[in-house]
Amino acid sequence: MRQHLAQLRDLLVGLPATGADLDALVASIRQLDELFMIVVVGEFNAGKSAFVNALLGHRVFEEGVTPTTARIQVIKHAATLASGDDASGTLVVTAPVELLRDLQIVDTPGTNAIHREHERLTREFVPRADLVLFVTSADRPFTESERTFLETIRDWGKKIVILVNKADIFETAAELSQVLAFVDQAAAQLLGLTAQRFAISARHAWRAKHGDPEHWEASGFGPLETFLRETLDDEERFRLKIANPLGVGSALAARYEAVAAERLAVLSADIDALDATTRQLALYGEDLERGFELRMTAVEKVLVEMEARGHSFLDDTLRIGRVFDLLNRPRVQREFEERVVADAPTIVERRVSELIDWLVDQDLRQWQALSSQLAQRRQEHGDHLPGGQDLGTFQTERATLLDSVGRQAQRVVETYDRRLEAQALADGARTAVAATAALGASALGLGALVTVVATTAAADVSGILAAGVLGAVGMLVLPARRRHARAELEAKVADLRQRLTTALRSEFVAARDRSAQRLADGMAPYSRFVRAERAKWTDARSALDTWRRRSAALSR
Repeated sequence: MRQHLAQLRDLLVGLPATGADLDALVASIRQLDELFMIVVVGEFNAGKSAFVNALLGHRVFEEGVTPTTARIQVIKHAATLASGDDASGTLVVTAPVELLRDLQIVDTPGTNAIHREHERLTREFVPRADLVLFVTSADRPFTESERTFLETIRDWGKKIVILVNKADIFETAAELSQVLAFVDQAAAQLLGLTAQRFAISARHAWRAKHGDPEHWEASGFGPLETFLRETLDDEERFRLKIANPLGVGSALAARYEAVAAERLAVLSADIDALDATTRQLALYGEDLERGFELRMTAVEKVLVEMEARGHSFLDDTLRIGRVFDLLNRPRVQREFEERVVADAPTIVERRVSELIDWLVDQDLRQWQALSSQLAQRRQEHGDHLPGGQDLGTFQTERATLLDSVGRQAQRVVETYDRRLEAQALADGARTAVAATAALGASALGLGALVTVVATTAAADVSGILAAGVLGAVGMLVLPARRRHARAELEAKVADLRQRLTTALRSEFVAARDRSAQRLADGMAPYSRFVRAERAKWTDARSALDTWRRRSAALSR
């Protein structure tokens, strides 16, 4: 039994459980070393102290119509009647009563005591009880505070005996029967079972034990004491003594299984939100890929149209009727630039700027979406978890991480500078194109780079013409030269298109990956916490379930 309870204690410490719950479990384990304990509970003025005095046959406690039991009082056996505080501050009363040789009785403050501290002490002491005697008054049975308190006792899995005191106040048996029926019904509803119940009169029992035996039958103590003797024989005391910590442990295990279920429900929603974010990032990457290809097509279209103009230019220029014009190399180059290059550099610059602005806008939209999702998670159980206790640092850490990540995302959104982001991407693209062209022209714009490449093609065209057109004028030479010039132009434009595409794609991929990594890094602390907590509470729920099933076997 000790080993079994120690396993639960270690489980609860690891969660961690509340100090009050751990104290209750430790106290119930300690009870294995102590005498059988009966705890008497109920409202003040229900007659708890009078009942204990009558049961023991000694006026151990003061009685009255106002709350007379201000502290928990433990009654133990001794040769003389005395009282004093133990190390924990509990009042210990001794009495020379034979019944107390094998057990101890605890009298507690009322469940509705004026001093709420007294009620708190009562609630914390109940888990130590091996048997609970619940005293209610016949003139006001099962008050609201008694119902609430009885539910607390029920949750600890205690054996409960209900005593309806002051049963002698009724003039007819029918009146008493009506009250007892009400008590039985209320107890069954609260406890889910039929509890042992006795109608008693502590006043008559005291008189019967002190010289007026004719009061004994009216006291109802005969059946009660017979029940207690039979219930509290050695075998039953041992069974109840073992059942006490099992009941406490099972109640705590069930409580923390419920807490684990609550935590896992919240964490499951967190995991779903994180997975949704991951899926959105994947879709974001796919959308960027499609958007990039579409916009790159627009850039390439400018170069394709320039190449088409080049072919038209060559067809129009390389003909026999313009043979002398071909000798004017500067003129050919100027015409080439005006007719072929035209506004292509400007349009390329504009298309690439549009692509960059679009990419920057998509990045900002992702941060806005993340900020919105985190704000929603904070609103849904960010500061409060439903129906549970605040165990350890779970709620605090989760709320802090949600707030931290959410604030970080919001700061990114609020401080996002589209102009700077776009400028950085443009500089990177320009540098990348210059590097792939081996031009060493990182200070040039993309349009200027297009002009450089295109005018180089123009020079090549005019060079081809100047090198051979006069030496071999004729119908066979010009078509060959034309084909050669077209091939040179196609190669130059294709090379430019390839370099532009490669460089821009490289910058696009780098920007996309940086954005995804920034988003992932922002979510990482929260993601790690959620996944670690899910593993922790999943293991805890499984271990607690195993412990409870073992407890059921031990109980049987």
